[in-house]
Amino acid sequence: MPFDDVPDETTVSEEVRTALAEGRPVVALESTIISHGLPRPRNLRVATELEQLVRARGAVPATIAVLDGRPRVGLDKAQLERVANEELRKLGHRDLPMALATGASGATTVSGTAFLAARAGLRVFATGGLGGVHRAWTETQDESADLRLLARTPIAMVCAGVKSILDVPATLQRLETLGIGVLGYGTDRFPGFYLASSGEPVDWTVHTPGEAADVLRAHRSLALESAVIVANPVPETEQLDPRLHDEVLAAGLAACRAAGLTGQAVTPFLLDYLVEHTNGASLEANVAAVRGNVRLAADIAAAL
Repeated sequence: MPFDDVPDETTVSEEVRTALAEGRPVVALESTIISHGLPRPRNLRVATELEQLVRARGAVPATIAVLDGRPRVGLDKAQLERVANEELRKLGHRDLPMALATGASGATTVSGTAFLAARAGLRVFATGGLGGVHRAWTETQDESADLRLLARTPIAMVCAGVKSILDVPATLQRLETLGIGVLGYGTDRFPGFYLASSGEPVDWTVHTPGEAADVLRAHRSLALESAVIVANPVPETEQLDPRLHDEVLAAGLAACRAAGLTGQAVTPFLLDYLVEHTNGASLEANVAAVRGNVRLAADIAAAL
């Protein structure tokens, strides 16, 4: 659905609008990795690099954020710097009405980015990892809003699976229940974000951007309302050492329980714990995964 019904509330950059009108490939990029996922000043360097990677593959980048109450699909240099340097809220899709009404600024999460991207007519979205079902879900009922949003948003999302701090088997089960398709890119194992494999199988595998594009065309021809996840593993040469990962994650989960943390406090604690106790190696694996996803997303968008 285009933004014609809300022209005064959303700005699609001229570059993105022109590319869409001419049928050229466009790739949506989320902004929380810039504002919350990476330390300053590296966050701005990585954000700029990711946009350059998209351009190098012949596509147009559309980093998405909300600035001063206005959703922006495609940021210019000054706006990208704002996202990198200002203290911004995290905005999921449920937060968008409040942000617009109050004039707030925020970085969009997976759900916020996917919602705005799809409404603007973008078909491919690259991110790091998908949100999912949290561990101890039966006690906390903690599940990412990403899943339900993607169940009703027809967009291709290229990611490196879900973070290993989540319950991967339960997340895959929810994806199936919600009717969200999952493609392994060059793998029959679901990626583990920091790791090339979570050990969990995927039912369908594609090996080229063209094959992925064929699936997306078929998906669109059937008018399905859900997303398609293209699960692209981080290269094994750039993944976090599996033994180190397992040791640090187990220690982090124990530390989390000892501190009595629950709900939304768990994820940032574990992510910070992994960065600290792997001496930054988890952060490097994160960036490597995002780079690979952005390249693949641009290639799939071009194939479409």
